[in-house]
Amino acid sequence: MPPSSVSTTDSTKSATGGVQSLERAFDLLERMADAGGEVGLSELSASSGLPLPTIHRLMRTLVACGYVRQQANRRYALGPRLIRLGESASRLLGTWARPYLARLVEETGETANMALLDGDEIVYVAQVPSKHSMRMFTEVGRRVLPHSTGVGKALLANTPDNEVRALLARTGMPAATEKTITTPEGFLAALEDVRRLGYAIDDNEQEIGVRCLAVSVPNSPTAAAISISGPAGRVTESATDKIVPVLQQVAGELSEALASQNPA
Repeated sequence: MPPSSVSTTDSTKSATGGVQSLERAFDLLERMADAGGEVGLSELSASSGLPLPTIHRLMRTLVACGYVRQQANRRYALGPRLIRLGESASRLLGTWARPYLARLVEETGETANMALLDGDEIVYVAQVPSKHSMRMFTEVGRRVLPHSTGVGKALLANTPDNEVRALLARTGMPAATEKTITTPEGFLAALEDVRRLGYAIDDNEQEIGVRCLAVSVPNSPTAAAISISGPAGRVTESATDKIVPVLQQVAGELSEALASQNPA
């Protein structure tokens, strides 16, 4: 066989193997995130179906690159270098969302937000303020606990109850106002309402005098929700009937836009 043929075949095998290793490495990172950020090799092997030697080799590479770190107990945790990637991706996602949030402001008159679930916390990644002199303002980058927010309810609505309970046990359920839900049973009932209604409400639960309506962004590459927030005197029950369809339509359009940026 001519040398050039051998070279082409070898390079093709190498490229194929490299792609497979890359896919497996990302799969392991996703599985670590799903497990709460820290796992043992045997757990990864059981969930992924990969043999231990393969997982060990991939984890050594991820550790060397800073995307994973090995704990003193020999378990593996997501590494600090992922923070930089996550922050950059969050900013980019917020940039893509801004035109859609601007539409929400134009059509509802209220401040529009986008938020993600980052670990056990909600982080706001984009906002377009209302044009009203009395308006709500949430700083981009602000982190809050999910149980007192509309976006938190929207993001957790389809999460299994046991996982929601585990999250609430980790974070606690401090009361931001007298209307904050402070029991797991109460929060799970609120999530059932979100599934039934198709949207989430924060009714004076994060701040007295403020109401928020939120929906999740379907099929977002990372779990995301959009919301509007405004004074309770403007975001009334009758206003809710007009605002929610707009929220749902914009969320669907944003979902399509994000899908076009991330073709399968």
